[in-house]
Amino acid sequence: MNRLAFPKSFTQRCRAIHQTTSKHSPQTQLHSAGPVASLLKSRSVIRFRGPDTIKFLQGLLTNDVRRFAEPVGEKTANMPTPNVPAASVPPLYAALLTPQGRFLYDLFLYNPPKVTAKLDRTGSGPGSDAADEPFDLYADVDSSVLDECLETFIKYRLRSKVEIDDVTNDFSCWQRYGSGPTEKSSHVEEPEAASVGWGAGVDDAAMSSSRGGNLGWQWFKDPRLACLGFRGIFPSNIIPPLIEADKETDEENYLLWRIEKGVAEGSTEIPKGEAVPLECNLVGLNAISFDKGCYVGQELVARTHHRGVIRKRIVPLRFLDSDGKELLDKVAPGSEVINTASSKKAGTVTTALGGCGLGLLRLEEAFKGSSALSIQGQEDVKVVASKPDWWPSDWLQDHQQHTAFA
Repeated sequence: MNRLAFPKSFTQRCRAIHQTTSKHSPQTQLHSAGPVASLLKSRSVIRFRGPDTIKFLQGLLTNDVRRFAEPVGEKTANMPTPNVPAASVPPLYAALLTPQGRFLYDLFLYNPPKVTAKLDRTGSGPGSDAADEPFDLYADVDSSVLDECLETFIKYRLRSKVEIDDVTNDFSCWQRYGSGPTEKSSHVEEPEAASVGWGAGVDDAAMSSSRGGNLGWQWFKDPRLACLGFRGIFPSNIIPPLIEADKETDEENYLLWRIEKGVAEGSTEIPKGEAVPLECNLVGLNAISFDKGCYVGQELVARTHHRGVIRKRIVPLRFLDSDGKELLDKVAPGSEVINTASSKKAGTVTTALGGCGLGLLRLEEAFKGSSALSIQGQEDVKVVASKPDWWPSDWLQDHQQHTAFA
C-alpha cells in the first residue's frame, strides 16, 4: 500500500517541535503546518456484532451507548464525505473500568453507515436492501492491550448475543489535526470538506466511495475536544479522503499534539488498573455519563464525582534546565516529581517525549511556578506544569475552596 509522506524538510520541522528554547509555552511547528493526518498504529480496531450489542456495552462502559440505537434525526458531527449520510450518530468515547472503579481500557465507538443509506455501485440509487444486515459497532482500542481487552469483553459476554472480533487487518484508525479549522469551534466546518479531494485534486478513495463503493467511512469530530481535530476508522488498503498531499506525518506528532493539550490516551498513558478516571480528566473529555445508570466500576466514579473534590489531575509538563531551556529525552515515564523546597512528592510523570510530557500531579503543587518542581534524583531537571485551555474553571476553584476550608 502506498502512503503519503512529508518531504524531508517538513518532517524534520515537525520532529523539531520539541527543540524549542523559549521560556514560554512551546508552539509546535504543527501550528503553522496546516491540517495533517497520522495513521495511529498504536490503535487497533475491534467489532461488536449482534442483537445484544447495545445492551451488552451499556452495562460495561462509562458512557451511554444507547445513543446508537436512537433515530439519527439532526445529529451531525462528521466532515461532509462522499456517499455517506448527511446526518449520522457521532462516535462515542468511553472507558471500561475494573469493578473497583479503576481505569482499564478506553474505546472510541463508531456506528458505520448502513448499505441502504448509501448509493449503489452505479451511483444512481440507494444501496441494496439490508433488512438482514447485522448490527455492528466498531471500536478503536489501545494496540498494546488488544488481546487482553478482547479477553475481558469475552469474559463479560456470558450468554449475550454478541460476537467480538479483531478486525485490525481490515481497518485502521486515523487522526486529522493541526492548525486551522480543526482548532475552531465545533460548529465551524471546513469549506474544502464538501469537495472530493483538496483544491480540485483527485482523491481516489473518495471518488470510489462517491461512485457507490461499499465503504463510505468518514471523518468525525473527535468526541473528546474540538482542538484534537477529526478521527475515523477506514479500510486498511486506502488513504482516507480529505488528506492533503504531503500532509501525512508520523504518529509521534499526534502524541506531541495531545501532550500540549494535556490529553492522555490508551492504557499506557492512563495506567491500567491504577488510574482513577476523574483524575485522568475523563469527565472533561466526554467519556463518562452520570445519567446512564449502572456499569462496571460505577460506584467509585459516582462517589468521587459527587464529593466534588479532585486533588490530582493529569497535566501537561515541560522539562527545563536551570536557564529555562528545554531538556530533550532526560525524563522517563514513571519518574517522580517533587517539590524542590519541601522534598515532598508532587506526582508522577506518566508520559514523556522529548522535552515535554504528561504527569499526574497534586493540584496544590502543580502550579507553584517554574522553580518549585523537579525530577527526583535529577534536581537539575525543572518541571513546569500548565493548565490546559479546555479545563472547566471550576476544576481549580473547587479545589482551592476546599483547600481554604480545610
